[in-house]
Amino acid sequence: MPAIRIRTVLAVAALSAALTGVAPGTPAPAVQSPTDGWQQKSFTYAMHKPWNLDLSERYTYDSGSKTHTMWVYSTDEPLEEGSSTDPRTEMRWNQEYTSGKRMWDADVYIPSGTNGADFMQILRVKHPSGTPATDIMLRVSSENGGTVKRYTDQVVKTGVYNKWWNLKVAHDADAGRIRVYADDQLVLTVDDRGPATRHFKNGVYHHGSGRAEARFRNIHYWVQ
Repeated sequence: MPAIRIRTVLAVAALSAALTGVAPGTPAPAVQSPTDGWQQKSFTYAMHKPWNLDLSERYTYDSGSKTHTMWVYSTDEPLEEGSSTDPRTEMRWNQEYTSGKRMWDADVYIPSGTNGADFMQILRVKHPSGTPATDIMLRVSSENGGTVKRYTDQVVKTGVYNKWWNLKVAHDADAGRIRVYADDQLVLTVDDRGPATRHFKNGVYHHGSGRAEARFRNIHYWVQ
């Protein structure tokens, strides 16, 4: 290489290092995952479904792809006979907690047409009187090719219909903070609703009309 070209290359490299603070040839820093520093744990769950139906009428599990599929209709009965709650088919996690850090992690697939259904929540199963029953609920609606919001306000992700994507919900119960990650990108940080005993739920809790469905695979439970 001619000497003048060598000097030009070195000058460009030196300028780049001065501007970025990174010396030429320095390896790029590793991208941090939301689960770095967390420990994966096993989890168990019970199934919730319309009280008058067999579970097989609203839930399937594909052992090959390890995919849980849950659906419900707006005309279905609630979880318990006589209840005024909306119909649901959900995995109710048995792991309850009052402190520490917990993370729910799964790939999610929501078919088009599912509108007005909560598909993931942190339920405050024991909470002080007068405080909300949930710390967070993630609901899908039909706008923009499927939009996920925290309840009905803050947008988490758009264009979710008919595709797999990853969702992580990390709760620091000691600090009272919840972080939501879509495809490993932090998209939302919110406060929880105060001290309580909680657990995770995922499936379809339907507040809209027609059929609601959600599928889940690669489900993981993380603790820190």
